[in-house]
Amino acid sequence: MTAVISQPISQFKITWPLLPDDFILPDDPVENIEHPLIANGLRQSLVEYPELIKDALIVSNFALCAAVDDRIICKGPDWMYARPVKPWTRKYPRRSYTPKTEGAIPFVVMEFLSATYGDEYSVEHTEEIGKWFFYEQVIKVPYYVIFRPHTSTLEVYALNSGHYNKQNPDANNRYFIRGLNLYLGMWQGTREDRTGAWLRWWTETGELLLWPEERAEAESQRVEAESQRAEAESQRAVA
Repeated sequence: MTAVISQPISQFKITWPLLPDDFILPDDPVENIEHPLIANGLRQSLVEYPELIKDALIVSNFALCAAVDDRIICKGPDWMYARPVKPWTRKYPRRSYTPKTEGAIPFVVMEFLSATYGDEYSVEHTEEIGKWFFYEQVIKVPYYVIFRPHTSTLEVYALNSGHYNKQNPDANNRYFIRGLNLYLGMWQGTREDRTGAWLRWWTETGELLLWPEERAEAESQRVEAESQRAEAESQRAVA
């Protein structure tokens, strides 16, 4: 799928102001209780890798901002990864991110769809600004991911010649995300009382990035195996 923009993007004025302190962000309720679990799983598998966490902003339902014709526009991707990002030095918590002014353009944004969805595919840009238009034409995010957990459907779009082009998965049904240098794919299983499709990361060599509980289990198995090996060697020594 490639969006068709009726008005050339060169006719729009795009600037990168910081979000004013008094700017009112929408306080929309979480649409689907599964979406925060999926977003958290994506983040938790990265925390053990300093090269992926250092100077990075990894957030969900967080305001991504820019100004179009002097009108500040904010969208809240279900998941976003940007690096490097300037340190936050203000006393109050960060509530928004303006690329170029506060750091790099995000490598990837993701939207998780329920059975019904909103403007994730929208190229509207006259009165309102659709998410597709915003990510593609305003922010120019290199990768846009659309995931439907209820149907286990994953779409990955890469920015090419100014437009998003749908990517084909590799032989393992995964997609390479440059910048993170990781593969993104689906994994079926149960976590936190949710059974279904999850989004997960794999390294370039095919190693699955583990969740904290999986790392703990793997470490427990390693310690147990080492203990058994040491006991076997001790028994051989006294035989």
